[in-house]
Amino acid sequence: MTIHIIRLGSPRLPNEGLRIGTVRRPPRGVPKTEFASRNYYDTWLPNLAPSSELMALGKTALSDADWAGFKRRFRSEMNEADAARVLDLLAALSHQSELAIGCYCEDEARCHRSVLRELLAERGARLAELATDSPPHTHT
Repeated sequence: MTIHIIRLGSPRLPNEGLRIGTVRRPPRGVPKTEFASRNYYDTWLPNLAPSSELMALGKTALSDADWAGFKRRFRSEMNEADAARVLDLLAALSHQSELAIGCYCEDEARCHRSVLRELLAERGARLAELATDSPPHTHT
């Protein structure tokens, strides 16, 4: 049992389990009834997405220093009680179930999901190894 950290819209992995979207907004131009069939997510959990203000900062982080600042602030948001409890729950569930969490970003190294990977590992979650993501079919 593991948590797979994936790019939303990428083909599903064998035995991936429930796919959870940890994004602030649903995919544009995709009917809600097609989120799962188009490999975006089965359920939406925006609680684990950066705040709108922080998301804008992350998208403009060009230098390593800028990215380090984003990571520090995102970790602070994830230390708030509600987010921390959800991370604790996901870490515990990773010992019982197959799950996948993800975001739309192409490069995990510059995406909040890399920080979620770290936070879950710190909580003892069972995590799948890094995988190469395929680009989503219709993300805009």
